[in-house]
Amino acid sequence: MMKNALYGGVNAAVLTGMNADLSPNLARMAAHCNWLLANGCNGLGILGTTGEANSMGVSERLAIMEGLAERGVPAARLMPGTGTPALTDTVLLTKKAKEIGCRGVLVLPPFFYKNPSDDGLFAYFSEVVNRVGDGIAIYLYHFPQQSAVPFSHALIERLITAFPGTIRGVKDSSGDLANMLAMIEKFAGRGFEVYSGDDSLFRTVLQKGGAGCITAAANVNCSAGRIVYANPDAPAADAAHDILCATRKAVTQFNLIASLRALVARNTGDKAWLNLRPPHLPLSPEQEKSLFAAFDTSGVALAKAA
Repeated sequence: MMKNALYGGVNAAVLTGMNADLSPNLARMAAHCNWLLANGCNGLGILGTTGEANSMGVSERLAIMEGLAERGVPAARLMPGTGTPALTDTVLLTKKAKEIGCRGVLVLPPFFYKNPSDDGLFAYFSEVVNRVGDGIAIYLYHFPQQSAVPFSHALIERLITAFPGTIRGVKDSSGDLANMLAMIEKFAGRGFEVYSGDDSLFRTVLQKGGAGCITAAANVNCSAGRIVYANPDAPAADAAHDILCATRKAVTQFNLIASLRALVARNTGDKAWLNLRPPHLPLSPEQEKSLFAAFDTSGVALAKAA
């Protein structure tokens, strides 16, 4: 595995706590963040897909970053998602992350305009880097199924050549292991950190020189991820890897965000975790029952949340 990666290890794509009126609940979210750090996570990917960031306004995202830091969540362990279609919003959010002490941010491409050229994407990221300035690392968010705007290897080459040490890595949520391994082979020697967005690929990515994972299911399976990261080649990692695969399968059989919220609500005894923003909807009672049955047979050790 890659040594000295800024976010090396298990990173949860953190759920956003919400009130009944669907406004962010910072106390609830901070408690979950601290639980994750105590139960196997090395870092926290807040305001990503799982955190429903693209259902939130810029002012809400700023308040979440500030609010978590104010409530004692270590900013150095946070990797906020700051990518938006608007250049100035991306810059504003990234500057806020730097201001509160985050070491890095995860940045989507400007996803509204489809089929942009590599030249256009290079110009966009160049503007972000130059306007934000030094002092914070930028991780590319490769999720073409959602953004419909992939990062080509040629573009990554240009970016890390132009901005060495600033364009620091990638979260690959494509599920394409071959793409992840090719990025490791091409760019890891230059300090470029590759993170799997799929729990089932985490172990292989580590074994081949990747940095870790940033996954939604880490909200509930980070105890197993910690075992894999400690020594991906050890016999103990075999069973832990199987748990990662089983839990991911369980939470992806229905809406992923709703499934994770149902599990966290059950573990905390706090039904408010079921609150999520449309167009996502809560699971039906039948779906919840099926989810719990599959999850409970995965073998995962889920520490009770206070």
